[in-house]
Amino acid sequence: MEFQSTINLLALVLLPFVVPKIWEACWIFLLRPWMITRRFKKQGISGPKYRFIYGNLKEIKKMKKEAKGWVLDPNSNDIFPRVFPHYHQWMSQYDLELGKQILSSKLGFAVIAKTRPEVLMLFGKGLSFIEGDDWVRHRRILNPAFSMDRLKVMTKEMVNCTLRMLEEWRIQKNGEEVVLRMEINKDFHRLISDIIATTAFGSSYEEGIELFRSQSELEEYFVASLTSVFISGTQYLPTPTNLQLWKLDKKVKDSIKRMIDARLKSSSNNYGDDLLGIMLKAATSEEPAKMMRMDEIIEECKAIYFSGQGNSAILLTWTMLLLSLHQDWQEKLREEVFNEWGKDTIPDSDTFTKLKLMNLVLMESLRLYGPVIKLVREATKDMKIGHLDIPKGTSIIIQSLKMHTDKAVWGEDAKQFNPLRFENGVSKAANHPNALLPFSVGPRTCIAQNFAMMETKTVLTMILQRFRISLSPEYKHTPVDKFNLYPQYGLPVMLQPLDTSAQP
Repeated sequence: MEFQSTINLLALVLLPFVVPKIWEACWIFLLRPWMITRRFKKQGISGPKYRFIYGNLKEIKKMKKEAKGWVLDPNSNDIFPRVFPHYHQWMSQYDLELGKQILSSKLGFAVIAKTRPEVLMLFGKGLSFIEGDDWVRHRRILNPAFSMDRLKVMTKEMVNCTLRMLEEWRIQKNGEEVVLRMEINKDFHRLISDIIATTAFGSSYEEGIELFRSQSELEEYFVASLTSVFISGTQYLPTPTNLQLWKLDKKVKDSIKRMIDARLKSSSNNYGDDLLGIMLKAATSEEPAKMMRMDEIIEECKAIYFSGQGNSAILLTWTMLLLSLHQDWQEKLREEVFNEWGKDTIPDSDTFTKLKLMNLVLMESLRLYGPVIKLVREATKDMKIGHLDIPKGTSIIIQSLKMHTDKAVWGEDAKQFNPLRFENGVSKAANHPNALLPFSVGPRTCIAQNFAMMETKTVLTMILQRFRISLSPEYKHTPVDKFNLYPQYGLPVMLQPLDTSAQP
């Protein structure tokens, strides 16, 4: 009897905690999906049948696995069905104007969607994931680090980092340079990591190698999590996966802390005018609107390191693919570079404005193979976008990859490589001025977009001065979704040295 009384007492104690959790689970997995489905059906919007707990994750996982086995024609830019087979099957139409309204919202109706713990460990809870006053404060503090004056200074470091990579590419046999066969995507990731470490943090790739390796491992966990069920609260359990995630996250943070400590020890009260220096100055500010805590600095460093190197490296990779496939445009760009700089002149920021053709090619590369292939927002309350009523908590996915090759937007040659479509400017390249969204649009436009374009132009210019690029027969055209748009098996190319007099 005493044992039974203890059980009854324990049940009474736990009841107030258990019942709300049961109700929350029923709401998440049963009632809310049912209510949202009914609400959208009344507006003429339907989708695949919802399944308890798993939703449509099993279908998505199966379709993505099948799509990974497809190898496309290298000349085909119709990559959406392979990258997002589930969206390709389920989407009936895309309303560009609604997408613009969501991204341009300044009223807080649509924000960055809530996400899994793996994402914040990987990307950091920086500008991309904070809202409201915190976002305004961070943006205001970080803006000077990406000013045009600061970018001009950083160009010299971009050049030096690129020269080190190009020096490693020089292979000689019998006193003459030979054609180099290599997988170029990995080199671009390492190079951009080196550029970011040097220009933004006064460090180097070698010093931050543990950070980069840990973030790469975290990325694998993140990709695997995209098609698995997440149950709130499980991130605190000491499971083998969580233990490894915590270990990697600690390595990333420790690497950043060492970098910060080195700056604090080596500098006076003036911590420098690069990104890290600007943030450290903010840490000592007495004005709340201009102050940044040390934990916030660490999160912003994580974001810049990972997002920055991924976007620029991927842009360079896909641009190399397009120039390898379209040798006529590669020669046009090389001729433009030679005309503006010559064969052996080190590039500078002022001359980049003269590279009109290069800018057209980069815009077309961003359109066809932009690193950011979708944008996600979440409704913070019941809202109306255009003719649609959106329930609170609804995740809104803006498929920029699909939109960028939509014939209704870009014309009949939407899936063809045609840089000249941008010769009258981005706003006139399609039938909608905001049809190109490589860096988003509106108040949350990527703060580092000018930095990314500057380093891309620097690297591309210096490669064109020295090498003729062609595609290796080993290349398999297999774009894949890894948050950004990656080549599944890398990008193997052949680099033929030009006249050695062009070498530094």
